[in-house]
Amino acid sequence: MGTKKINYIITFLSDWHAGSGLSSGADADSVVIKDKNNLPYLPGKTIKGLLKDVFEDFKEAQPSLINDEFIKSYFGKYIKERKESHKGLLFFSNAELSELEKSEISKEMSNLLYRNIASTKIDKNGVAEKGSLRTIQVCVPVILEGYIDGVLETDVEKFEKALKCIRHLGANRNRGLGRCKLEIKTN
Repeated sequence: MGTKKINYIITFLSDWHAGSGLSSGADADSVVIKDKNNLPYLPGKTIKGLLKDVFEDFKEAQPSLINDEFIKSYFGKYIKERKESHKGLLFFSNAELSELEKSEISKEMSNLLYRNIASTKIDKNGVAEKGSLRTIQVCVPVILEGYIDGVLETDVEKFEKALKCIRHLGANRNRGLGRCKLEIKTN
């Protein structure tokens, strides 16, 4: 039984934020993760985590179709008592702009892909709480491409269905950021 590489496309329908863990001082409390050319990307581990969550939901809904062994074999497992990690079968690439787009965006132009948004916590009286203003950098809607390698041919359809269930990516996705559509890329 062979394995297959699944190529996918993420089309963002709203601004999105995949955090780098860094801030830019007074400009933004949290900035978007970028490559060496100042271009946005989505780490493969983000897709891995979201996809694993989808399969956990599938397992709850249809345990005869998806079980613990399926999830452990593909995504790996961690045995807390022994502090032991076991690698899964899959490799997740980072999702990036297409090669054509990367080649056509200069470093100066890349700054146009980002903007800052601010939010604050409002108390029960409708007044902003002191010290609660936060500014995050977001990326404008773009199209990213990535792949998952190591899927058994018998399970490709399950992965394709699971990818289509991911509708939001990144931080603040429950507040309107990161709306997206994932599609399988056919060559």
